Amino acid sequence: MTTEAEPAQRRGWWRSVVTDIRPVQVSAPYRRLFFGNTVAQLGQQMTNVAVAVQVYALTQSSFYVGLVGVFALVPLVALGLYGGAVSDAVDRRTVALVASAGLWVVSIALAVQAFLGNGSVWVLYACIAVQSAFYAVNNPARSAMVPRLLDKELLPAAAALNMASFNLGFTFGPMIGALAIKWQGFGAAYTIDVLTFSAAYYALVRMPRMPPLANVPRPGLRAVVDGLSFLRRSPNLRMTFVADLCAMVLAQPRALFPALAYKVYAGGAGVVGVLQAAPAAGAVIAFLLSGWVSKVRLQGLAIVIAVVAYGAAVGGVGLTDVLWIGVVFLAFSGAADMVSAAYRSTILQVAAPDQMRGRLQGVFIVVVAGGPRAGDFLAGSVASAVGERLALVLGGLACIVGVLTAAALQRGFVRYDAHHPTP
Repeated sequence: MTTEAEPAQRRGWWRSVVTDIRPVQVSAPYRRLFFGNTVAQLGQQMTNVAVAVQVYALTQSSFYVGLVGVFALVPLVALGLYGGAVSDAVDRRTVALVASAGLWVVSIALAVQAFLGNGSVWVLYACIAVQSAFYAVNNPARSAMVPRLLDKELLPAAAALNMASFNLGFTFGPMIGALAIKWQGFGAAYTIDVLTFSAAYYALVRMPRMPPLANVPRPGLRAVVDGLSFLRRSPNLRMTFVADLCAMVLAQPRALFPALAYKVYAGGAGVVGVLQAAPAAGAVIAFLLSGWVSKVRLQGLAIVIAVVAYGAAVGGVGLTDVLWIGVVFLAFSGAADMVSAAYRSTILQVAAPDQMRGRLQGVFIVVVAGGPRAGDFLAGSVASAVGERLALVLGGLACIVGVLTAAALQRGFVRYDAHHPTP
């Protein structure tokens, strides 16, 4: 005999597993930001796969594909911290609008060079460098908006949604990009990015103004130094960056996808798209089952476990030459990265004061966006010396050893309690 409480219990269990979508339900500005970011990511990931395939088509070298990461990394490091300082001192909506306009112009330039039949890889490197500079200013401003749009208890769910926004684009963008390349060449993929970014820009126009809440230094060296000094005094925040660097620098497989597709799996641009999409597909699956994310208190420990799982999955890709097994490993790596990123973002947004969030988001973008680009160069260089498969195995092992060593040196991080957050 069943009782009325049993269906309620089953509904409660289901809600504890599936995605928590309350942030998009309760906040219209956050909803616009979320959907705008999702559309922009779709086009951006199409551009990423198009650039990688175009560089490989021009050079036939994983090393030159890896160099894309270097040309993106330098502007990120140079302007990421300054962009965060600007976001603390100026209306964040205005900063995002100006930087997004620059990104839109670069998307147009990429489309134009493709339609003109550009044969120089250096034109692509120049576009990527300028794009990265605008991204270094745009992303801290957008990310620092979120805690002003939602209550604190909704931030873990928002972090999962933000990762979904990225990974939905990363899942379908590469596949659509590969199809567009097959259909009408590189110019078609870049043109779709221009169109999607236009829609995302409109969503940003409708965001509310977000002026500073407190007096902060003008953007410049002093403001950057203040942010770095705060980070130096904040071991838990610092460890979120260290953990991400272990994964994204030491075990970043992205630059090896073209060579894996052509040399290991005997495929072409379509297989590159599948490999690019696999980690994001795993992240989307993890997101759909992320209702439990807000309930974990030991978020530092969760990050360490997730990064170890990520390294093991990336190493597993190098142990097989069967495409579907490699895709499964990559999907698992994406799921682990989604969990890690959700908690890293939550710790940063909860433990940092509002007047520091822009600058710390600047550091965050240097690490989160710059780390993979440094990882692209490292992976491409190692693969040129020992081959793509062994480079993946060595990278996965280095990731595991690195994060476990960091956790042993900063033991307080694994005891970080979400109910009593400390920087």
